[in-house]
Amino acid sequence: MYVCICNGVTDHQIREAALSGCHSVAELTMRTGCGSNCGSCLEMASGLLEQARMTRDLALPVLGLAQAA
Repeated sequence: MYVCICNGVTDHQIREAALSGCHSVAELTMRTGCGSNCGSCLEMASGLLEQARMTRDLALPVLGLAQAA
């Protein structure tokens, strides 16, 4: 879905940016242009960025077990 209509930035692009190490909305704006025009998308973009970062940082103990085997 489009999050930033002004610059054509999608939720997928925001998640990709988060997975690539994007840590802030300011950085997201520099990478994608999201929020650089009218700014009405910044709240949603911030939420998606935070959600994606939390998912990335989520510890998965099962992966550690699989690597030990």
